[in-house]
Amino acid sequence: MIPPLSAETIFYIAGFPVTNAIINSWIAVVFFVTFAFIISRKREMVPRGIQNVFEWIMEVLISFAEQVTGDKEKAMKFFPIAATIFVFVLFSNWIGLMPGTGSIGIYQLAHGEVELIPLLRPAGSDLNLTLAIAGFSIFMTHVFGIIAIGTWKHFNKFVNIMGIVHSFKKGPMAVVIAIIEFGVGLIELAGEVAKTLSLSLRLFGNIFAGEGLLTVLAGIMAYGLPIPFLFLELLVGMIQASVFAILFLAFASVATMDMHDEEEAH
Repeated sequence: MIPPLSAETIFYIAGFPVTNAIINSWIAVVFFVTFAFIISRKREMVPRGIQNVFEWIMEVLISFAEQVTGDKEKAMKFFPIAATIFVFVLFSNWIGLMPGTGSIGIYQLAHGEVELIPLLRPAGSDLNLTLAIAGFSIFMTHVFGIIAIGTWKHFNKFVNIMGIVHSFKKGPMAVVIAIIEFGVGLIELAGEVAKTLSLSLRLFGNIFAGEGLLTVLAGIMAYGLPIPFLFLELLVGMIQASVFAILFLAFASVATMDMHDEEEAH
């Protein structure tokens, strides 16, 4: 059976529904918190072993972030959030492919019938979670923009009301240009909403489609047939995590430019 679009509720905490996708997310969070704690405890001035590998991975990722932003200082500012999004999306997608995900669960009464509700579900297959990550990402791009160029300049990119007011002193052509710029700003605002929806729906669509495909293949032949597609889903998880992080870096880099620099970049 193809999984439903919405994540299923497993239990409640103080009236708050805990879904199987949230449990999957918690596993990812606990894993990385534990891993970071262990690494920090064993940190040495001269790296060796797992610390050496971890630092090499960090250097590669930072270098990649610098290539996307085109600025080392910006890359270092954006990297903590971009890397966190990358590893969270990647790991939560990959553990969704572990044996037992989607097949081990509890029986609950739903729609008048007793159904098996999986205890674990890939976090990326829950639109609520992907929308939350996307919304947080776009919000942080605006935070970086405000810090870099100031609140007034940043929001002038979207709603330049004062530009219209001042244009009346410069003649009719200035008024027309100011109105056009105001309309462009409204389009930019709509673009921010479109960015959020695009990021969330892209991740959700790919992960949910992969889960549905594996479910159908397992129903046809549980042994052998799904294996090549499992490796394909590993690749899809890597690509989606990379695309999400890259787009965040690109959006944040543009948000930290003032209007003059942004025009030159375009």
